[in-house]
Amino acid sequence: MTRVKIDKVQPAAYEAMFGLEKYLGTIDLGTSLPELIKTRASQINGCAYCIQMHTKAAQENGETTERLFALSAWRESPLFTEKERAVLALTEEVTLISDHGVSDRVYSRISEHFNEEQIAQIIMAITTINAWNRIAIAIQIQ
Repeated sequence: MTRVKIDKVQPAAYEAMFGLEKYLGTIDLGTSLPELIKTRASQINGCAYCIQMHTKAAQENGETTERLFALSAWRESPLFTEKERAVLALTEEVTLISDHGVSDRVYSRISEHFNEEQIAQIIMAITTINAWNRIAIAIQIQ
């Protein structure tokens, strides 16, 4: 079945999404964290297109294949720092926000590693990839 091409029928909507991407290009969370956020949220959401795109981008930015393979089991893996674990925990809770919201425990943990400006940036990065995942899955981008 042919699905709507949002970029063609609602170009202003796509431009707004790319505006978020432009904003995300101005934040300084390093090269690894943004791609870990995008990949982990995409794994949770089951967006094959985005998983492929962001694992490739992560590798191009120096991320190891070993860490990307372990990403879905980051809690058990020794390959991630406490700072990365805090980001991944927040990524999961924001992505699955309808389950339980964002817990005080996870928010406290992220606050140990990042200031308010950085937390806002991380939340925007998580929110943006979740929106892209939903668009890609809804219109079956491949």
